[in-house]
Amino acid sequence: MKRIACLPEGSVSHEAVLHLFGDEPITLVHYKQIADVFLSTVNGTTDYSVIPIENTIEGSVSLHMDWLVHEIDIPMRLEWVYPSLQNLIGRQDEFMSSFESGGKVDLTQVTKVISHPVAMAQCLQFIRSHMPNAELENASSTAEAIEIVKKNPNQRWLAIGTLLGAKKHELDVLAKYITDHDNNFTRFILIGPTALEQLKAPVSEEKTSVLITLPSDFPGALHQVLSAFSWRKLNLSRIESRPTKKKLGSYYFYIDVLHSLDSVLLPSAIEEIEALGCQVRILGSYLSYNYEVLS
Repeated sequence: MKRIACLPEGSVSHEAVLHLFGDEPITLVHYKQIADVFLSTVNGTTDYSVIPIENTIEGSVSLHMDWLVHEIDIPMRLEWVYPSLQNLIGRQDEFMSSFESGGKVDLTQVTKVISHPVAMAQCLQFIRSHMPNAELENASSTAEAIEIVKKNPNQRWLAIGTLLGAKKHELDVLAKYITDHDNNFTRFILIGPTALEQLKAPVSEEKTSVLITLPSDFPGALHQVLSAFSWRKLNLSRIESRPTKKKLGSYYFYIDVLHSLDSVLLPSAIEEIEALGCQVRILGSYLSYNYEVLS
């Protein structure tokens, strides 16, 4: 049975992996810190790790991207997209004031809101509108935020997190789906040292992720790199520059290609790019599953 590492029970990562694998036989191993999720697979404690790397609103999750590039060398084995449906979670009876609000939850009484910084950023308009005086505190995951609220009763603290997390910690959902945009999705990847059999769910597309570092003394190198994909009609779904951390002004380019590495065209494009003096690293060639297809 596959052992899969992910963030704590009740986190969006937890919800997402349960949705993807459905009734597939897996064992989930939960960690509080994303570094421990990565390292569990590096050390062989687990077979795979679930990593959120991109969000509709916030873009790339920089810390997780840096781990993929600078700290480990484990291939991406699949990806999927899952909605980040954030909710306001706490103890309802701490906010009831029949005199002031007709028996409804009075969110102006909230003293602190706790969540993962990415989840918090997804709900800022709601927070400013309903809880303008609340202190904002970051946690390592939405699940940890809910746990903190549970352990600190009568403080008028609330967490932003999942329905699964609220159920686990037996707290109330004071407001559902409070994200500022309806199209709030998170892209997850599964990394692991060995290939994974195709899941029962239908495949959305095939994808290959590469890192390209340009030679420092080659004017127009990026243009020629993109041309190597363009004239072969290889579609790129994402291109992002990130610092190499070697010196100021030195960057690599993260590129997603909507094509399999098993084809003829993509390997030949990579050969052409390497001939230009660029360094190319394959992060993975994998199947992509889409939430709309799965649901």
